[in-house]
Amino acid sequence: MYSSGSYNSPCAACKFLRRKCMAGCIFAPYFPPEEPQKFANVHKIFGASNVTKLLNELLPHQREDAVNSLAYEAEARVRDPVYGCVGAISYLQRQVHRLQKELDAANADLIRRGYDTYNTNNSNSSSGGMVDPLNTMQVPIQPSTAQRQQGLGGGFYQSFGIPYPLPWSNDHHHVNGPEGEGGGGGNM
Repeated sequence: MYSSGSYNSPCAACKFLRRKCMAGCIFAPYFPPEEPQKFANVHKIFGASNVTKLLNELLPHQREDAVNSLAYEAEARVRDPVYGCVGAISYLQRQVHRLQKELDAANADLIRRGYDTYNTNNSNSSSGGMVDPLNTMQVPIQPSTAQRQQGLGGGFYQSFGIPYPLPWSNDHHHVNGPEGEGGGGGNM
């Protein structure tokens, strides 16, 4: 934490507001003089008076997290005035959805190749040909719809007996709707 005193330079907030930084300045621990843009963004978006009220209402151990959240949102609002950090969250959710589709396609391809290898090896053994036991591949167990809805996963992850539902296996809980498009769905 930064301590404001008579020998130190004023905090970024007091310097920005052009006032004397007193010993009990509520901004001093969270807006050091080395980070003037941090307070400038927070002041531009939320206003110094509102931030002062907010910090005075919080317990001292909660203030740092609140200031970090305000600074993050303020910087996001400066970069994207319409969506702020919600725009970044929506972008990341769409990226996760896209990557999940790629992962599902890769898993389906692996299962298909494993099934093809399994069928090839079984057809060789039934026709009297020799099968190398080290090259045989077992087909992964496909989870039922009920298992997928319960988040039980299947195949590779099911064999390890994970005691909790896998976050990426719940097909019925899409944040952005069934197609993963849009952001929020609210009316403005």
